[in-house]
Amino acid sequence: MPKTAFPHPGSTTAPGPMASLAGLLREWLPRQRWFAGKDRPVSDLSLLSMTELFPGCLHLLVQTGHAAVPAPGGGTAATGDCYQLLLGVRKHLSPRLGRALIGRAEEGPLAGLAVYDALQDPRVAQLLLERLRHPGTAGPLSFEADPSASVPAGLVPRMLDAEQSNSSLVYGDSFILKVFRRIQPGVNPDLEVPGALADQGCRRVPAPVAWFRTTQPQEATLGVLQPFLPDASDGWTLALQALASGDDFTAKAHELGQATAEVHLALASAFPALAHAENDRTAAAMTERLLRTGASAVRSGAADRVRRALHLRSRSARPAHPR
Repeated sequence: MPKTAFPHPGSTTAPGPMASLAGLLREWLPRQRWFAGKDRPVSDLSLLSMTELFPGCLHLLVQTGHAAVPAPGGGTAATGDCYQLLLGVRKHLSPRLGRALIGRAEEGPLAGLAVYDALQDPRVAQLLLERLRHPGTAGPLSFEADPSASVPAGLVPRMLDAEQSNSSLVYGDSFILKVFRRIQPGVNPDLEVPGALADQGCRRVPAPVAWFRTTQPQEATLGVLQPFLPDASDGWTLALQALASGDDFTAKAHELGQATAEVHLALASAFPALAHAENDRTAAAMTERLLRTGASAVRSGAADRVRRALHLRSRSARPAHPR
């Protein structure tokens, strides 16, 4: 049974392993790309939840605090966020994990041990996938999966380096696990929206196949596993490439408009509180952005053709009797 710690809310003391970790994390967190308080020292660090996920691997939710900043209207406002950390603890760290090293604990129960970012450890990444393949719980953590989806065992993991706000692991170029670093209460849109689209029969966005969440200190989504599309291209990038090369983008714009319309109509059905006018506002923003960039990149009629194709496709995809 996993060992779990739930400090008293608001406590800034360092119970157990935090006596070893607090100093290391205060130095390490501000250097991470996904840390929202860049260039601001961590003045407070509180442990919200800690679970031994695997032997030698700790799952932490920590609350950071920064020096107060000026608030609108005068005065100051305290700032801070909740972050998810997976930390590995070893006596000796192999050279291949050198980049993952956070530091060596100097005090507390972990004194003398190397502490590192466990998501960069292929062994931990594989164990995390196994947790998702076999739903269950570990303390406050719950691992869940779509029973109709099949995820094979033994997929080789690798970490993507381009992520700015989260950490993503790709498994065998078949699945991608997005591990949220900055945790917000409730269901994360990266789980809620693709799931709702799948329920509407929309296949334009990969549906979640597994996910994990926590109940402590409150309900929150921690990560989502989806099919990975290694050859997928961003529509905006394709449009700019066509404009730069002078290629006719009309047919691709028609396909892009159709896909966009299908997604937005599915969203309107899944979330009926959203007005259908939101589709028009989104399409207008996309085409205006394309028009501005296209006009500055090339002096041709290509941008106008793209704009007309997207506009006409959006209009043709509207429901006959909007609510």
